Amino acid sequence: MAWSFDKHTPVYLQIAERIRNEIIVGNYPPASQVPSVRQLALTAAVNPNTVQHALTALEAEGLIYSEGTAGRFVTTDAELIASARHTAAKELVDEFLKQAASLSISRDELIKMIEEETT
Repeated sequence: MAWSFDKHTPVYLQIAERIRNEIIVGNYPPASQVPSVRQLALTAAVNPNTVQHALTALEAEGLIYSEGTAGRFVTTDAELIASARHTAAKELVDEFLKQAASLSISRDELIKMIEEETT
């Protein structure tokens, strides 16, 4: 089934984010091969050039690397993966706090709500 995409963000960035998340959560473990451009393009139902652009962005971040004709692989740098995980989590928290502020929810209320939801 084709992936669904947000109209407000470039598709290649959404693909890169999806693959980044797969790396962060361990679905693509360190040193594992990332699916080929063609495979990803078919799965996502997008142009292979779009997938290529996403993978190039992930290479620039250092999360994946190319082994020539053998394909692309996930970095073995655990600190880099942990840093990407931290960055993704921080972005979620920042967005959550912005939305809470737009609802005029105080810090204390947020903490109470989180505690209630996690107990």
